[in-house]
Amino acid sequence: MITKNEALELVKKHVRNKNLVNHMLAVSAIMKRIGEHFGEDADLWEAVGMLHDIDYEETGDDFTRHGLVSAEMVADHLPEEGLRAIRAHNEITGFKAESRMEVSLFAADALSGMIVAGALVRPTKLEGMKASSIRRRMKDKSFARNVSRENIMRCEEIGIPMNDFFTIGIEAMQSISDRIGL
Repeated sequence: MITKNEALELVKKHVRNKNLVNHMLAVSAIMKRIGEHFGEDADLWEAVGMLHDIDYEETGDDFTRHGLVSAEMVADHLPEEGLRAIRAHNEITGFKAESRMEVSLFAADALSGMIVAGALVRPTKLEGMKASSIRRRMKDKSFARNVSRENIMRCEEIGIPMNDFFTIGIEAMQSISDRIGL
């Protein structure tokens, strides 16, 4: 199994866009917290979050391949359940997010975008952010309009109420706020 540092080095080798790296760090932190919440292998969940978009710059113009190529790129580093989650985080590939890890990645990917958007309009960024702030933003369809509220709400399919999911995501991202500039 790949370590956190090895995963980050692999990301840096394939991803040049700093914002995309920050997104992958954010999803990784959220996935680690969700893994801990469920008593799962948090290191595996963290690695899946870190590596899920490793192909993005390569497949950018062909979204039908995004996730499939990532899984190929990291096939020697993750078990099949992690590879399935990476494939399923983009359902255009034909893979559907069904397992707890798959749905978690699907939801965490979207939640990270909502939290970043919320932090960018706050003078204190992530500091002091609460679940209620994200809940209010979820209702405003013009705010972060490209973030899928439906994907975020899938957290309830795996037994995490939305407010708890928001708190998990916010706290995870607050723990790395210095690394992601928020």
